[in-house]
Amino acid sequence: MNQLSPIQLLPARDRVAAALREAILSHQLLPGRELSLKDAAQMLGVSVTPVREAFQMLDQEGLIELRPNRGAIVLGLSEQTIRDHYELRAILERDAAASVCRNGADLSAIRQAFDESKDALERGDSLAYGNCNELFHMAIWTAKGNKKIVQTLSQLWNGLSMGHKVTRESYAQISMAEHTQIMEALEHRDAKAAEELMDRHIHRSMENILTHLSAAQNPEQKV
Repeated sequence: MNQLSPIQLLPARDRVAAALREAILSHQLLPGRELSLKDAAQMLGVSVTPVREAFQMLDQEGLIELRPNRGAIVLGLSEQTIRDHYELRAILERDAAASVCRNGADLSAIRQAFDESKDALERGDSLAYGNCNELFHMAIWTAKGNKKIVQTLSQLWNGLSMGHKVTRESYAQISMAEHTQIMEALEHRDAKAAEELMDRHIHRSMENILTHLSAAQNPEQKV
């Protein structure tokens, strides 16, 4: 069965937010750019309602600033915004990984996502790997058995993380190696190792994004 991008299943406001977020993260929409509800709706081919809701989401993420009766202005992505986002993910995801070990949760969905991501990487299919990468993390959250945490982490993943899916083979290789260690810790029910490995995995992702941000802001600087 072909892999489908999870974003297609999101509500309209989330799809709009993802499109605008990607434009901001890729510098198609530069800091200082003014955005009106009407113009954004026309560009994306949607009504004003999901755009208004998306603006509220992006305002909460710190990517734009709402202006009363004037739409919004692009703030861009700051190092602190990234650090805050990934620190929250690290806290929740490392706890989920440890809980799965302690609670003896069913690992079948996690293993399936892991195996599918491995197959995608071996095929050189970076898009499929990106989707499987998300499924691997989601399976761990779900196995913890806390619906509120699943909801919160899903929003975080569809937040800043959505604009930085693993697509380059070099990053996918690193990610897969880390997933392998996490999978082994889960199967050995080693809560401490699973917690530490997940924390390291999330923070490594954060550092990758900070490197990309620095390169985008300083294109002449070699890294």
